Amino acid sequence: MAEKLTVLNPLGYPPKITRKALAPRLSTLEGKTVYLVDCRFDDSDLFLKQMQAWLAEHMPGVKTVFKPISSVYLQDDPTTWEEIKARGHAAILGVGH
Repeated sequence: MAEKLTVLNPLGYPPKITRKALAPRLSTLEGKTVYLVDCRFDDSDLFLKQMQAWLAEHMPGVKTVFKPISSVYLQDDPTTWEEIKARGHAAILGVGH
């Protein structure tokens, strides 16, 4: 008689999510402030700094602010989001590779 095995599904149960609409697209970035948000995930800072240099060279009318979040990507950072809402026009989140 074969031994009986019990196995668990490693996929788990994904959390429920609430969809949110995307922010409206800006007609131009000229004269705008774009936050480049480093979510501290696998070299996203390197990519965002390259993007910042590219924007400075090719779109000098766009102000960029490199902004690392205050903790790791698994933790929310309401202070950063409030800063971006108050001082920025757009944000690009770097989540690594």
